[in-house]
Amino acid sequence: MDSTELVIRPARTRDVHAIRALVEPLARERVLLQKEAVAYYEAIQEFMVAEAPDGTLAGFGALHVIWEDIAEVRTLATSSEWRGHGVGHRILDRLLERARALGVSRVFCLTFEVDFFSRHGFEVMADQSVVDPEVYSELLRSQDEGVAEFLDLARVKPNTLGNTRMIISL
Repeated sequence: MDSTELVIRPARTRDVHAIRALVEPLARERVLLQKEAVAYYEAIQEFMVAEAPDGTLAGFGALHVIWEDIAEVRTLATSSEWRGHGVGHRILDRLLERARALGVSRVFCLTFEVDFFSRHGFEVMADQSVVDPEVYSELLRSQDEGVAEFLDLARVKPNTLGNTRMIISL
């Protein structure tokens, strides 16, 4: 399989069923969290997908802005058939391009795939001092679980055990 055959494009609402189907086995393995369909529809504009010539999805990922200069890579995954063929790298590169275009200067992720993200320049986050106290207090008001994960809040610990918080400066 050649990942250059794939088209990396913004997700469409019709992609939600395929995204959920690809997330399902990864959720069973506790690699990703399964979300309700409505969550994917609400966030569809954040997703990029890798579409194979036959129209199937080879992978996907999302970029979620959490503050003026910080965004999170979410739900980055590749189908088992395409894993190991550079699909995840291509999607991540597009998400980072999108972050730059939005004016974001730092991108965070919560991942089990430390080596993969390290190859793209991400580093393990040592502590929460990546934002100043005023921004931290603003972010505490967010109901978004990704923001809570970024801040390393205790209430998200059951969902994040074993994951590593990583960040890159663009």
